[in-house]
Amino acid sequence: VQLQASGGGLVQAGGSLRLSCAASGRTGGSIAMGWFRQAPGKEREFVGAINWSGDSTYYADSVKGRFTVSRDNARNTVYLQMNSLKPEETAVYYCAARFSSVYSGSPDWYDYWGQGTLVTVSS
Repeated sequence: VQLQASGGGLVQAGGSLRLSCAASGRTGGSIAMGWFRQAPGKEREFVGAINWSGDSTYYADSVKGRFTVSRDNARNTVYLQMNSLKPEETAVYYCAARFSSVYSGSPDWYDYWGQGTLVTVSS
């Protein structure tokens, strides 16, 4: 499975961005997807995840109520809608996948990773 993340850019604090993660290659079967981010000098941290059917999501406490993960399986694409962005959320955002019916907030759970897309939130 190859993952291609896109949609990053520069946004002012309080603004919104929508990231996309397109999957290609072997995409048949149940695939759980996760979003993570990594700021300079910091460890990769969990943002949100979604199960194969899209009817269950899970978020880090820091983004609950502001970020939404969704998916369009017909397009093999997962989205991360980010609202009310904060400067401290400047990071490279990564999507990740695993052939599983369940998701996890641990980066070790996922087998496939996209290349990341940079989100810069200015104050």
